[in-house]
Amino acid sequence: MQEPIPGAAPGAATQAFGPIGHLLFNASKLSAITGGLIFVAIVVMSIVSIVGRKLWAVPVPGDVEMLQMAAAFASASFFAYCHLNGGDVKVDFFTAKANPATVHRLDAFGSLLVGVVGALITWRAGVGALSIKDAGETSMILGWPVWIAQVLMVPGFLLMALAGFYMVGIHLRLSMMQGSTNGRVKA
Repeated sequence: MQEPIPGAAPGAATQAFGPIGHLLFNASKLSAITGGLIFVAIVVMSIVSIVGRKLWAVPVPGDVEMLQMAAAFASASFFAYCHLNGGDVKVDFFTAKANPATVHRLDAFGSLLVGVVGALITWRAGVGALSIKDAGETSMILGWPVWIAQVLMVPGFLLMALAGFYMVGIHLRLSMMQGSTNGRVKA
């Protein structure tokens, strides 16, 4: 189920998302579910390692390395879904009394920033992963290639960028709709 866009009329979020938006939303949702499952696996692995270490002096070898690598990938997988749902942290103290059209214009600017930052992080994470691959860096205990963990973050950040850019259009369209209902001329 998709939560409504803040400040929009009930059901406006579903109506505002076109076919591309629904595709992006479903991809983001799948990414977030995958990230959640990765975190569950990390927790189970950590519990097994801690219990094994305390009771039998047999921890999971490389548990901290696996936790670091998996948490980086899993964390990156939530941003797009959060943004498409309007679940970002927003400080609306200054806009609490602003009209909905103004709020949507400000949200469009915020979404633009999310898109730009997501694109920059995608680019740099990809370049960094290739650099680490060329250097042949591996984890200390398990000897796993570190670049794989970094390149796995790229799809999550790419979805974040796409979600940000997509939401710019949604908020601008809702801003124009709100502006025309307030007696203003559409831009």
